[in-house]
Amino acid sequence: MDKITLGPMPYMSIMPAVLVGANVKGKANYMTAGAATIACMAPPMVCLALNKARYTVKGIEENKTFSLNIPSARLAVETDHCGLVSGAQEDKSGVFTSFYGTLKTAPMAEECPVNIECKFFKAVDCGSHLLHIGEVVEVYADKGCITDGKPDVTKINPILLTQGAYFAIGKQVEKAFSAGKKYRKK
Repeated sequence: MDKITLGPMPYMSIMPAVLVGANVKGKANYMTAGAATIACMAPPMVCLALNKARYTVKGIEENKTFSLNIPSARLAVETDHCGLVSGAQEDKSGVFTSFYGTLKTAPMAEECPVNIECKFFKAVDCGSHLLHIGEVVEVYADKGCITDGKPDVTKINPILLTQGAYFAIGKQVEKAFSAGKKYRKK
């Protein structure tokens, strides 16, 4: 084994770059986040870790709703801009065309191929960040990104964030939940 220690850090190698949408003081605001994932399957829930000082947190607390918007690689510049600039200093409501779904207070970016509308469920204080958990109310997807009734990751072409750089999806290497059946003990 030829490994070195790197010290404790929240390293997950690859994270999806998502745009968190929240109305803050009545205006749509989008911020870029990399710490987002599935929290529960039934009921469907997602979670994201946000620094407590982030402007977007105010909107989630104010409305008890938020959205996760999955930008495609072609939106890397706009996505990064939303992470560089705080909504407290600059109005970001014009970066994307906002639409609203069932909840009426979770702005979603029309330009993103997939949008996840969430009702706030709970926040867990983890130290510097709050882990926001949201129940998925609805998922909206561009028709052109659907294959066999499901979102197609190759058509969505989401942005992946790793070590300060954005990447797009590569080719499929295996099929999940079946590739392991080929395993043979050594």
